[in-house]
Amino acid sequence: MNNEQGWQVNHKRVERIWRKEGLKVPKKQPKRGRLWLNDGSCIRLRPEYKDHVWSYDFMIDRTANGRAFKILTIIDEYTRECLGMVVKRRITSQEVIDKLFELFILRGIPEHIRSDNGPEFTSKAVRKWLSRLGVKTLFIEPGSPWENGYIESFNGKMRDELLNLEIFTTLREAKVLIEHWRREYNRVRPYSAKNYRPPAPEAILSVVVT
Repeated sequence: MNNEQGWQVNHKRVERIWRKEGLKVPKKQPKRGRLWLNDGSCIRLRPEYKDHVWSYDFMIDRTANGRAFKILTIIDEYTRECLGMVVKRRITSQEVIDKLFELFILRGIPEHIRSDNGPEFTSKAVRKWLSRLGVKTLFIEPGSPWENGYIESFNGKMRDELLNLEIFTTLREAKVLIEHWRREYNRVRPYSAKNYRPPAPEAILSVVVT
C-alpha cells in the first residue's frame, strides 16, 4: 500500500494483513458524547485552522535501570503535527514555559492551548505568562482524558509504536530515539484525517543537472 501515491485500501483488508503478520490491530474505540451546557451550546472547542488550538500533555516511561522519566508532548490539533517534546527526569513549570517560548518564537503564538489540570499546566506562573501573551487556556475536566482526544491519540501512537517496543539504556538514548520518532511522525507517516499525507511533509528540492 502506498498512500503517498493515493491508493485506497479497505481498512478491513489492512487489519487482516496486520493479523497475518502478527501485528497489533487497534481496538475500535467507543463513541463518546459531546459536552453540552444547559442552554444546549457545546463547550468543546474544535480546532479550525493551523495554530488555532495547541494541546500539551505528559507521558511517563522508564530507562533500563528502572528510573522514570517524563515526556512533555505538544501538538497542533488542526495539523496533527507534533511541535516539540521535552524528555527529562523531572519537568518543572518553568521548563514548560521555556519550551513554549521556544515554539512561540519559531512558529508564532496559538490562540488557545488545551491541557489537563496537572500542576505544571495550572501553576500561576504558566497561566500568568500565557495570559500576558494573549493565549487562552482550556482545561479538561479531571478524569476525562477524552476531552483532550487529539493529544491522547498522539500519545497512544507513540506508546504503541515506540515506548512499548524499545528498551532505553540511558536517558540520552531515549531523547534521541523519541526525537527521531517525532520527526518521522511529522514528515513521513501518512495520516487518514489529512488525506493520507503526513502532518508536516518534508520538502524535497529537485535539482536539474544541465
